[in-house]
Amino acid sequence: MDWDWDRLVVRLTQYVPEHPWAQTLVGVVVLVLVALVAQWVGARLILLGAHRLLILTGRADWDKALRRRRAYHHIWYAVPFAVVSLGIDQVPHVEGLVLIIGRLAHAAAWICVFLAIAGLLSALQDTYSATTRAKTRSIKGYIQIGKLALIAICFVLVLSILLQRSPLWMISGLGAVSAVLLLVFKDTLLSFVASTQLTSNDMLRIGDWIEMPQANADGFVRDIALHTVKVQNWDNTVTTVPTYKLFSESYRNYRHMFESGGRRIKRTMRVDATSVRFLTDDEARRLSHFLLLHDYLEAKQSDLLRANSELGEELALEPANRRRLTNIGTFRAYALAYLKKHAEIRQDMSMMVRMMEPQSDGIPVEVYCFTAQTAWVEHERIQGDVFDHLLAILPELGLRLYQQPTGADVGAMGDGLGRALRQEMARERALHEDARAPEPRLAPSDSVGMR
Repeated sequence: MDWDWDRLVVRLTQYVPEHPWAQTLVGVVVLVLVALVAQWVGARLILLGAHRLLILTGRADWDKALRRRRAYHHIWYAVPFAVVSLGIDQVPHVEGLVLIIGRLAHAAAWICVFLAIAGLLSALQDTYSATTRAKTRSIKGYIQIGKLALIAICFVLVLSILLQRSPLWMISGLGAVSAVLLLVFKDTLLSFVASTQLTSNDMLRIGDWIEMPQANADGFVRDIALHTVKVQNWDNTVTTVPTYKLFSESYRNYRHMFESGGRRIKRTMRVDATSVRFLTDDEARRLSHFLLLHDYLEAKQSDLLRANSELGEELALEPANRRRLTNIGTFRAYALAYLKKHAEIRQDMSMMVRMMEPQSDGIPVEVYCFTAQTAWVEHERIQGDVFDHLLAILPELGLRLYQQPTGADVGAMGDGLGRALRQEMARERALHEDARAPEPRLAPSDSVGMR
């Protein structure tokens, strides 16, 4: 066997050219061919095997993501660089270039490997974003931090290969420029800490409605990245907010409102103070026929009769001494009963109709309750139905809604004053003409008769 191998080597050396440049050319061609064959073999054995393994295990989404992010391709490119790095010293008569080419090929191989790992992280992000969990929790910030760590490790490793220094020596040298690095990556570090806190404490999710006036953000969160959070406002504009600001500054998150199943109504009606008065007995009897006021008025009438009977006959004769129902108090009772009977109002949450401090523009009557629908359109529909009914019922109780005078009101007032002024002037003119009119003379026949 040794004899056959020696004879084979002797026969091959007969075909080797004698000129140095020809030997170098043959060595380069052979090295390139070996690199291409190794690349083909690696693609067939490793990459195709990984592809088939993912398909067979039901991970077709991972296979598509790795192809889309070119993770396979970068591994494929790393193989020939590794072959060149290992075999360049076998090429004859290139001793001066062996060191340079070997270092460059070695560094290029590691760069391809790190690019493949970065593609793997991107594929992880793609497959995770297709899950239902990604709708509430984002890992984009962690993926970006992982890529930044890969870039730092790749930079140190490649630099140590090119300079032929130990990676530990390179890392120890970074301590001298740590202050500069902290200054350069200040926003990155702040964003990383903020992103970690927001995710771990469940403070922000994709799809949350947030309101941050200092950043002009009012809408739904569409993306949570390492450095920025994108908020789509209600006018379809997009506000980009730095991630660390959402951790260091206050903002309002409406997620818990949606999760509670109740959305608040807090709106005020202003009643004209001049329309507030006591109810007469006839009005109380008429209002007792209202289904929502029947029980309330019966209970109130019993309390009033008992309280007034204790005053005595002399005191009861004076209306100011007696307790009586007011139209605004009856309206508050009617409004509360209406809310309690409404099918789309949450009965297990806070509900009240309260009268607030009177002001120059009327008496505020506030309705406070929660709708059973949290969607914006449905909430506004329910709120509109409630106040449509309450505003329409005000005249039935002798109340008026306060409204500031408009131009039409001022114009109508001016027309009325002008009409009254014209009538008064016409009346005065008629009286003046009657005073100046001559007295009628008597006819001769009349004078004879008088004699």
